[in-house]
Amino acid sequence: MIGGARQPREYGPPPVPPSHQGCAIRSVRVQLPAQRGELRDRHEDGHHLHHLVWRLDPSLRVCSSAVLGGGIGPRAWILNAQVPGGYPRLDPDRHLAEIAAAEGLTGPGAGLMTAADVAAYTTGHDGGVTATVTTGLGVRGWAAAPESATHAPHRPGTVNIVVTLSDAALVNAVATATEAKVQALLDAGLDCSGTPTDAVCVAAPEPGPDGGEPFAGPRSAWGARIARAVHTAVLAGASTAR
Repeated sequence: MIGGARQPREYGPPPVPPSHQGCAIRSVRVQLPAQRGELRDRHEDGHHLHHLVWRLDPSLRVCSSAVLGGGIGPRAWILNAQVPGGYPRLDPDRHLAEIAAAEGLTGPGAGLMTAADVAAYTTGHDGGVTATVTTGLGVRGWAAAPESATHAPHRPGTVNIVVTLSDAALVNAVATATEAKVQALLDAGLDCSGTPTDAVCVAAPEPGPDGGEPFAGPRSAWGARIARAVHTAVLAGASTAR
């Protein structure tokens, strides 16, 4: 969906199956600025896990590669949820929707998933841009890999990036954030471009009467801020996740 009406059935949480309605979620006693999200924790199948929640202003639109609510359009929330290593479920979109429903999140949203410790998130800030990153590097590699490598089973890894900013060209901003991620991984001494399941989520206001920022490449005003913020957060995460 691009600039259209909200579609809760497509992006919002579906009904939670009765077997999953007992998920206990509570706030961790850490006060975070809204741009960083709210750190929460829950217990699932004997695991103590964390997730970050952004409850977005209605004026925000999101561009993301998230497993739940990916694409471009208005989103009411963003969720970055930790799952255990050896993740057994084959329906990550429904799982994320269950967590969102337990949080009371309604309307269209974007959900990301990682085996990294979400409580160990890192942030970068630059000129009105905040990048929040969770870094799992257990399955790192290069984007252009031999065909044989694409058929290997994937252990959970994932570098998830959530960027909030004042305004930007969203698709361009996602590309810039990805470039900065790769630069940070190389600067951390890692021989990779990421993991097979990395995801990016960029949130920005709806453009005003002037149309908003037309560019967000790494040499534009907002793109440069995105690149620096993402580089700072990913470098910090990569330096401790090895």
